[in-house]
Amino acid sequence: MRRLATITAALVLASTAAMSQSSNTRPANEGDARLLASVPANAQTVTNWYKQNVYDRNDAKIGEVKDVLVDQDGRIEGLIVSVGGFLGVGEKDVAVPYSGVKQTKKDNKSYLVMNTTKDALKTAPGFKYDSAKTTWVPDSAKDRTAR
Repeated sequence: MRRLATITAALVLASTAAMSQSSNTRPANEGDARLLASVPANAQTVTNWYKQNVYDRNDAKIGEVKDVLVDQDGRIEGLIVSVGGFLGVGEKDVAVPYSGVKQTKKDNKSYLVMNTTKDALKTAPGFKYDSAKTTWVPDSAKDRTAR
């Protein structure tokens, strides 16, 4: 009987220590989520991209970033750039690769540059946001009007 009590007490102590150790490395109810002790040195905020104007190499405004496209692993894959129109009328949304947009500084302020023209963006395939699917889908109506 004494042996059974000793074994039970040892098991309770071991499981309590294991639970205590795992709660120090993981937040409650967060699964495998990890916390950072500091922000990575090369990290940028989405505000450096989202809703920012995009310029060509001659400093002419060619569009505005309307959305940031993130893959399943959390990597930025592309941007939706709104081009053309006036006050939102006649606007066309196109997808561009993230690597095709470069961030640079001018007058101590960040801005975005693409090696393309406004006309090239206007002739690119258009996309529209489908709120039911929560994703961007081809906008064939806008593609027909761009031709």
